[in-house]
Amino acid sequence: MKKITYSAFVFLALAGAFVVGCKSKEKKAPTGEKEVIVPCSGSDYFTTNKFFRANSIGESMDQVTSKKKALANARAELAASIQTTVKAVTDNYTNSRELNNKEEVEERFEQLNREIVDQKLTGLKTICEKLMKTEAGNYKTYIAIELSADELVATYNERMSKDERLKIDYDYEKFKETFEKEMEKLGNN
Repeated sequence: MKKITYSAFVFLALAGAFVVGCKSKEKKAPTGEKEVIVPCSGSDYFTTNKFFRANSIGESMDQVTSKKKALANARAELAASIQTTVKAVTDNYTNSRELNNKEEVEERFEQLNREIVDQKLTGLKTICEKLMKTEAGNYKTYIAIELSADELVATYNERMSKDERLKIDYDYEKFKETFEKEMEKLGNN
């Protein structure tokens, strides 16, 4: 019986040391500061190689207006992210294709980019939405949205295939490959 009690005591002592050791590894906030947890944000809501994502907050005395503000801000952030990525894809694609009419192709891509982003933003998916009421009585909406990268590439393919001037120099597989490389970069950040 003493052997079992001694073994149990050693086990409990080791378990206690392990728990204390784990707690000491947790990083504490600097004195006078508290960590703020923001709904609909964090690594689950970052852009990946499959989805463009954005999140935002909107606050208003009116519940509907708080949601509209949050959604408008998130859409603007998402559109900027898409435009930056597509600009990089366009630059890399036109450089790799070594087109004689590079400037014209880049201008056509940029025009298509604006049209497609405007069109695709209507097909966004809300992946998180939280409504809070502040101490002041205002409504605060936290929202996260996403857009499929595959759907975006498919839309580009459809639109570029219809453009007579771009169709001559357009190589879908090369464009898709360039796009996927840019998305991998985003997914790794």
